[in-house]
Amino acid sequence: MSDDGQGQNGREHVPSRQRRRFPGISSRAYEHPADRSALVALRKLSGFDTVFKALSGLLPERSLRLLFLSDSVRVSDAQFAHLNDMLRDACHILDLQKVPPMYVTQDPRPNAMCIGLDEPIIVLTTGLVELLDEEEMRAVVGHEVGHALSGHSVYRTVLLFLTSLALRVAWIPLGNLAIMAIVTALREWFRKSELSADRAGLLVGQDLQASMRGLMKMAGGNHLHEMNVDAFLEQAEEYEAGGDLRDSVLKILNVLPRTHPFTTVRAAELNKWAASRDHQRIMDGHYPRRDEDGDTSVSDSFRQSAANYANEVRQSKDPLMKLVNDIAGGAGDLGERVRRGFAGFAGGAPKDAPRDPDDSHRGDESPYGHD
Repeated sequence: MSDDGQGQNGREHVPSRQRRRFPGISSRAYEHPADRSALVALRKLSGFDTVFKALSGLLPERSLRLLFLSDSVRVSDAQFAHLNDMLRDACHILDLQKVPPMYVTQDPRPNAMCIGLDEPIIVLTTGLVELLDEEEMRAVVGHEVGHALSGHSVYRTVLLFLTSLALRVAWIPLGNLAIMAIVTALREWFRKSELSADRAGLLVGQDLQASMRGLMKMAGGNHLHEMNVDAFLEQAEEYEAGGDLRDSVLKILNVLPRTHPFTTVRAAELNKWAASRDHQRIMDGHYPRRDEDGDTSVSDSFRQSAANYANEVRQSKDPLMKLVNDIAGGAGDLGERVRRGFAGFAGGAPKDAPRDPDDSHRGDESPYGHD
């Protein structure tokens, strides 16, 4: 359903090409194992839909819908027609029966979101629309439609509300610690759901390079001629494998407050999934169907999630993950390795480490990385 020729405002459209469609596809096909296990468990909870309906009266969702309707531009055949074509195309490819409303709102920061309880709403900022080209935007629209198909908008809205409600009672003894544990777990799920939606975006756009370009632009702005996908992926490799245990701890501290994974990490994860057998099977037409979702097992989903995390630890090049893997494997002399890994926090090198004769002329290196 791609367009030919020139669109509105001189926007150049890519030549029309056939994209594979996935009739009846279940969101389980593309969901990250940690995301999938949480969603399967939530869907299995008896009476959860009733709770949603009850909460919908407490949440400002109707007000939010009226706000977008009154102060943003609703995408349609008459407004942002090229985005409307992309939206319908994404819903057609992922077989989402009801096309969610989509709005463009004035905001120079490039962003997109899918929210809502009764039905999802997709919102794009003008900063994002102006930043991305046709195929890059197609992947983003697919990303948001993937959120809608997975039900992320529903669970995110409810859980964010519950988190906000719980924060009001954080004055209760030990309440703040309990709330922070919930928030931390919630953000970890959010980050995994973003990886799921990136995969949905690839299934819709079916152009890995466009997905990569979009992520690069989110990180470095509209200077594509100055950027390179391979070099960008090398950054992700350096981020994962570089440094020592100090850097591993700092990575954890940096990511904890975020709801989205870092952009280079998202690019590396998507690139890895695109080359996987799971992705190829979907493209060949072999994928879980929506009508089978009721038969899914919560315990099986959790086992798959646990196996995925264990596999990530085994394959990770991060110093801390390597240490965890060695502990699990019963490696010896771990105490010395930990001491060496964290020696920098004390401002000095390990006793056994060779000393650079020029060290006396150097200032102390800050243990803090860039945000």
